Amino acid sequence: MTNLSTRSLPLTALLALTTAAFVTVLTEALPAGVLPGMSAGLGVGESAAGQAVTIYALGTALTAIPLSAATARWSRKRLLLTGVAGFAVANTVTTLSADYALTMVARFVAGVAAGVVWALLAGYARRLVPHGEGKAIAIVMAGIPLALSLGIPAGTFLGGLLGWRSAFGVMSAIAVVLLAWIAAAVPDQPGRAADRTPVLRTLTVPGVVPVLAVTLVFVLAHTVLYTYVAAFLGHAGMGDAVDTVLLVFGIASMAGIGVVGARIDRALRTLMVLSTIGVAVAATLLAVFAGRPALVYVAVALWGLGWGGVPTLLQTAAGNAGGAAADNAQAMLVTLWNAAMAAGGVAGGVLLDAAGPAAFPWTLLVLLLPVLAVVLGARRHGFPARS
Repeated sequence: MTNLSTRSLPLTALLALTTAAFVTVLTEALPAGVLPGMSAGLGVGESAAGQAVTIYALGTALTAIPLSAATARWSRKRLLLTGVAGFAVANTVTTLSADYALTMVARFVAGVAAGVVWALLAGYARRLVPHGEGKAIAIVMAGIPLALSLGIPAGTFLGGLLGWRSAFGVMSAIAVVLLAWIAAAVPDQPGRAADRTPVLRTLTVPGVVPVLAVTLVFVLAHTVLYTYVAAFLGHAGMGDAVDTVLLVFGIASMAGIGVVGARIDRALRTLMVLSTIGVAVAATLLAVFAGRPALVYVAVALWGLGWGGVPTLLQTAAGNAGGAAADNAQAMLVTLWNAAMAAGGVAGGVLLDAAGPAAFPWTLLVLLLPVLAVVLGARRHGFPARS
């Protein structure tokens, strides 16, 4: 396989896509960081304000597949610009709105924009670097841990300093700058031909179902613990260290993306197996040694290292398995990813009430067992031994 150096990559274009991923994740998660102020500003309780995250995920899950099909013939640049413009409009409305219902409509629109952007990012990156697809996707997917480890703390700080509306206003400004960046620096790519595989028939393509199954269960497992990590850390006697723990997780996730980006085009299957085992070991450490802070930090670092490259691995695996139907496979992956996030939040809440925070890492471990089994079993298609 061609040894593609970072210097030969179209970094200006890829970093624009990275920023699009950053904006997508930060727009989704920002309400969690400014929840008290948002709740007071809209005149509703915190539980109602928290639905700003849920309705965003719902907008993505409901529209990613139909919009992918409806916009199949659109050029990729036109579609990306449309999605980012959706973020600019939705975040501007959120910034200015004093009405809860209008804010929820804006959040749903932002979720729709996310469905558009997520469904095309990996495929766009693959087309920009046809001989180094995995490395290109890894660069783009770095926007996810950047948003989680740096963007959300910065947004939370800004919200506390200047008010929650200012945080969404900054997101609007970033989206506007990104529109100009994409227009100037990202090469266009054509849409799909009209006679490509219908969306549902994509499920019959060998390897697609295993990748989607792994996506659904792995994201569900991760979300159950990540959403309620503050509750778990409180149980572990580390309730005052949530920010530090999340920073360690974010830094380790960036390291995980670096490792995956360097090796994914030659060792996708091995990396997927190691990532799954790494997160499972982390869950075991958290379950057994919750009362020992040093080991909790080790476990969180291992969790981040294993999880950080998973979005890249799954996006690449879906694209490889999908072949001519890669865009359909990506849209299905986006839909299941967001459905799993929503389900993980609900399941985690039920688990918290029924069994307490100590059950979270055990749940993560149990769910990862079928994930590992599917990855190991999909040796010919989905997660093949050779790329």
